[in-house]
Amino acid sequence: MTTQNLLVELFVEELPPKALNKLGAAFSGVLAEQLKAQGLVSNAGADAVVTAFASPRRLAAHVTGVLAQGADKAVQQKLMPVAVGLDAAGNATPALLKKLQALGADVSEPAAAVAALKRAPDGKSEALFYDSIVKGASLQGGLQKALEEALAKLPIPKVMQYQLETDCELPGWSSVNFVRPAHSLIALHGSTVVPVKALGLTAGNSTQGHRFEAKLSTVVLPHADQYDEVLKRDGSVIASFAERRAEIVRQLNAAAAKVGNGARPIDDDALLDEVTALVERPNVLTCQFETEFLGVPQECLILTMKANQKYFPLTDASGKLTNRFLVVSNITPDDASLVIGGNERVVRPRLADAKFFFDQDRKKTLESRVEGLSKVVYHNKLGTQGERMARVCAIAKAIGQQVGGDFLAKQAEQAARLAKTDLLTDMVGEFPELQGIMGGYYARHDGLSSEVAEAIEDHYKPRFAGDALPRNNVGLVVALADKLETLVGMFGIGNVPTGDKDPFALRRHALGVIRMLIEKDVALGLPELLALSAPVFGDKITGGADALIDFIYDRLSGSLREQGFSAQEVDAVMALRPPRLGQVNQFLSAVRAFAALPESPALAAANKRIGNILKKAGEVDAHVNPALLQEDAEINLHAVMLRLLPESEAQFKAGDYTASLQTLAALRTAVDAFFDDVMVNAEEMDLRLNRQGLLKLLHVAMNRVADLSRLVV
Repeated sequence: MTTQNLLVELFVEELPPKALNKLGAAFSGVLAEQLKAQGLVSNAGADAVVTAFASPRRLAAHVTGVLAQGADKAVQQKLMPVAVGLDAAGNATPALLKKLQALGADVSEPAAAVAALKRAPDGKSEALFYDSIVKGASLQGGLQKALEEALAKLPIPKVMQYQLETDCELPGWSSVNFVRPAHSLIALHGSTVVPVKALGLTAGNSTQGHRFEAKLSTVVLPHADQYDEVLKRDGSVIASFAERRAEIVRQLNAAAAKVGNGARPIDDDALLDEVTALVERPNVLTCQFETEFLGVPQECLILTMKANQKYFPLTDASGKLTNRFLVVSNITPDDASLVIGGNERVVRPRLADAKFFFDQDRKKTLESRVEGLSKVVYHNKLGTQGERMARVCAIAKAIGQQVGGDFLAKQAEQAARLAKTDLLTDMVGEFPELQGIMGGYYARHDGLSSEVAEAIEDHYKPRFAGDALPRNNVGLVVALADKLETLVGMFGIGNVPTGDKDPFALRRHALGVIRMLIEKDVALGLPELLALSAPVFGDKITGGADALIDFIYDRLSGSLREQGFSAQEVDAVMALRPPRLGQVNQFLSAVRAFAALPESPALAAANKRIGNILKKAGEVDAHVNPALLQEDAEINLHAVMLRLLPESEAQFKAGDYTASLQTLAALRTAVDAFFDDVMVNAEEMDLRLNRQGLLKLLHVAMNRVADLSRLVV
C-alpha cells in the first residue's frame, strides 16, 4: 500500500510566546497519535517520523508514511447469549434478527444468518459472535477527526473569541473560539490537498511568510516535504522552533566573540525560549549603554534588560556585567544602525529607573525600615511581617545558640531582624525577584559585616531544586529559621498542601530544610528544631506538629528515591525516623552494604520474625538472666551477642555504621540455630520472659541504623 508524507499547518496571528513550544509539540503529537489510532500511518506508525514546527504565527506538523485509505479491519462483535439469540430448536429469535439487521447483516435467510455466527464460551455460558469487515478510514475523514482532536487538546493559556466572515451565498459572520485568530489552513498529502476544515477555514496549499521580509506575498507549497525549505526561501521564515533556537544561540555566541575580552551572553534557557517564540527569522545585533549605569548592582541591570526588553546582557570572562548587550531582532535591514539606536534609546530609561531606585534606597538604612514591617500584612491569622520577623529572630537566635554559641546567635538575630526590610525598598517593589539580593547590597552600604550581609542575601536559599545553599553559618541559621517559621506557622493554622495546590510553597520549604540539614550536617535533630520553633507563635497556632513532621519525612523519602536509593533501602532507614538528617546518607550506604552480604536475607527475615514476636508480647524488658538459659542454642546466641554487640555499638557510636551492621552479620548462624531449636513462648513464664528479653536486646542492636525487616523481599 503506497504512502505519502503529510503536512498540516495552521496560520494564525502572534501566539503567546511563553506557551509556543508546548503548543507546537502538543499540536503535532496529538495529530500524529490520532492518525495512528485510525490506522492511517503505515506499519502501525512504528516507522513514522513526526516533526513539529512552531513559529510566532504558525503551528505545523509533518508526519511520514501516511496512507490515503486505512486498511479494512476484521472485527468480531459479541451479540448476546445463545439462550437469548436462539430458541429451543436452534432458530434465530426476533431479538437476534433485529440485532443482525442493525449491524447491516443479511437476514433474508435466517438459517444462513445463524450459520454464519460463531459460538464461544463467555463466562459460565455461551454467546453468539458476529464477524464483519470494517472499512478503513479515509484520509480526509481521519484527518478531520485528528485535526479537531489536536485543536481541542491544545494547552491554550487563554481562549479568545473573534468573528469570521462566513463562506456562503448569504453574507454573515460566525464566532470562533481559539487562542488567536486563524487565517489559513494547509493540509497536504504529498502534493495533494486534503480538504479538511477547522476554525471556519478550508485547507489549501498556501500560507503567509514573514510580515516584512517575505519574498512572495503568498507562499505556495508544492509538496508536503518542501514545507520548511519553501517557507525559508520564499517566506523568510525558519519554521522549526529548535532550528530557530539553535540559530539564535549561534548568532549570540558569534556576536559576543566579536566584542572580545571573553564576553559571553548570560545563560538563560527561559529567555532563549521566549525570544525564539518572538521572531520568525532571527538577526542578533550588538548594542551598548553608558558605563555610568554599571555602578548599579548588576543583578538589577540584568533583570531589567531580560524581563522588560528580552535582551541578552554580556558579561566578561570573570562574570562581571559589561555595558554591551545583544538584541534578537525579527528584521534584517541593510543598515541596522536605526534598529540598534532604537533599542539603545529604549533601554536607557529602564536603566535610569534602576539607578534612581538604587540611589533613593540607599538614603535610608535597613534598620530604619524595620518599623515599617509592622504595617505590612503577612497573613490574617499570623499577623504582620513585623510579627513574622520577630518570630524568625527568636528561632534564629535559638538555633544559633545551639549550633555556635552566643556570637553566632547574636549575628543570626541581627541578620534575621533586617532580612525582610528590603521588601520596603523601591528596587524590590519594582523587581520582587531581587528580594534578599538587594538587602545584601544595602547591608554592605550600611557598614554591616560581610557575614550578616551575605546572610541577608542568602536567607531565601535554596529557592529551587539545585540552587546553592547559604554561604556562611549565619545565613544557614537564618534560612533555616525563615523556612521553619513558614512551615510551623502554616501547618499550625491548617494551611496544608493538598494535591497540586501548594500556594505557600511548603513542599519547597521542606526540601530546603532537608537539604540544609543534610548537606551542612547540622548537629540538631529535626524534632528538636521544630520544638524550638513552635513556642514563638504563642496562641496563634494550634497543633499541626505531627502532620508537619510526617510531611517533612515524606518529602525526604521521595527525595532519596529520586537520588537513586531503592524503595527498600529508604523504607528501612526512614522507618526509624532518624532525628539528625545529616546521618541519613551514611545510614543508607550502610544498609546497601549490608544488603549485599550473603547473611542479609536470613537476618532480615529473622529481624521481622523477632519484631512480630515482640509486638505480640507487648512490653518486654531488654534483659537476660544467664541462669535461665537452658537450651544450647540460646546459650550460644547469648554468648555470641556478648561478644559482638558491644563491638557493633562502639562502631555505631564512632559513626562507622557500615562496620556496625557488618559486625552483626556474624550473628546469622547463632540466630538460625536459636529459631530452629528454641521455643520462645515456653510454658514456664520465667523462661518465656527471659527469651523475649534476649530477643529484645538483639532487636535493639540490629535496628540502630535501620529497620532491617524492611529488606525482606
